[in-house]
Amino acid sequence: MVDKSDPLPPDELGPRLAEVYAVVGPLYRRAARVVEQQTPSTGLSVGVRAVLERLELAGVPETVPQIARNLELSRQFVQRMVNESLERGFVELDTNPAHRRSSLVRLTEPGLAAIRAVQAGEHEAMGAVAGGITGAEVDTTLRVLQQMLTALERREPGQDSS
Repeated sequence: MVDKSDPLPPDELGPRLAEVYAVVGPLYRRAARVVEQQTPSTGLSVGVRAVLERLELAGVPETVPQIARNLELSRQFVQRMVNESLERGFVELDTNPAHRRSSLVRLTEPGLAAIRAVQAGEHEAMGAVAGGITGAEVDTTLRVLQQMLTALERREPGQDSS
């Protein structure tokens, strides 16, 4: 009998982690739809939300290229989301002393309020998940997902795979 607490060999680990990938994508998309539907007052698209959340997490203004790099999205897409956020008053542009042509994007108070409203809705929806999930299980899930992300980053072209 195999002890479930033993690390899986690579030929078993790969298929099991593929099961995780098969759940993560639909889970993310469904959660995003639910939150968008439950917070119509903010009307944040997933893209605008990602930009606002990134700026909140960073705690400091960032350039469009920095935001794009951190979110692993194209600069063009992030620029469109920043433009939409500017129109709605969620962000402001500041001069960048390090680079004249790449402004710093700063979260405004209305932007902070909007992202926090979306997060509150998400937290409420996720808090209703049944199953008696423990903090240790969440910690393990986060550890596994982070290791999966790190492994994929190493396999991307231009990355050192050693």
